[in-house]
Amino acid sequence: MGAVKIGRMTVGIYGTNCYFLYREGAPDAVVIDAPDHGKQLCIRLEQSGLHVRAILLTHSHFDHIWGAAELRSTASAFAEERGEEPVKIYAAESERELLEDAGKNVSAQMGRPVTLRPNVWLRDGEELELAGIRIRVLLTPGHTAGSCCFYVEEAGILIAGDTLFYESVGRTDFPTGSAGTLVRSVREKLFVLPDETDVYPGHGEETTIGHEKAYNPFVQG
Repeated sequence: MGAVKIGRMTVGIYGTNCYFLYREGAPDAVVIDAPDHGKQLCIRLEQSGLHVRAILLTHSHFDHIWGAAELRSTASAFAEERGEEPVKIYAAESERELLEDAGKNVSAQMGRPVTLRPNVWLRDGEELELAGIRIRVLLTPGHTAGSCCFYVEEAGILIAGDTLFYESVGRTDFPTGSAGTLVRSVREKLFVLPDETDVYPGHGEETTIGHEKAYNPFVQG
């Protein structure tokens, strides 16, 4: 069985990172967040030899979900051609409020209102087996009530959404955000991971848990 690999496509007006996980030498992939242009994202992956088999959402702000429904429908069409099951979207149960309200997920204010109904609701600590990869759900509220991160222990990979950035953290002034809750989430859920864990944020470049523990000014003390 090949090693777990991660790829990135930066998409949309806010430079949101769309990640995809797959096993080296295998065709199936898991996409994390779908910022925009879902059909094109799917086609690019197919042209690279990767089939989207699941879509995970770190949270429901517009710049992470605008392309999700289109990605799901396009990937499901490809799956049908191969005789496979339709592709599902996964999101934290506590993010339901924002996913169902275009005002609260800020898409209405951006001029492109969107709501979304995932196929599967996730719980904190849940272990997923997707595309042959074991992925742990870490609920990290603060940026939004249902923000979560996805941890692949085997590969030392954490996909952090907008919870943790390089020497920064996500904003908390949108609906259901809380600065105190976010800091607790980072300290209690993320900083307990191994220092060498590679962190892939929703915007910007990757970092490590060890670097953030030492140098992130927002979660010190």
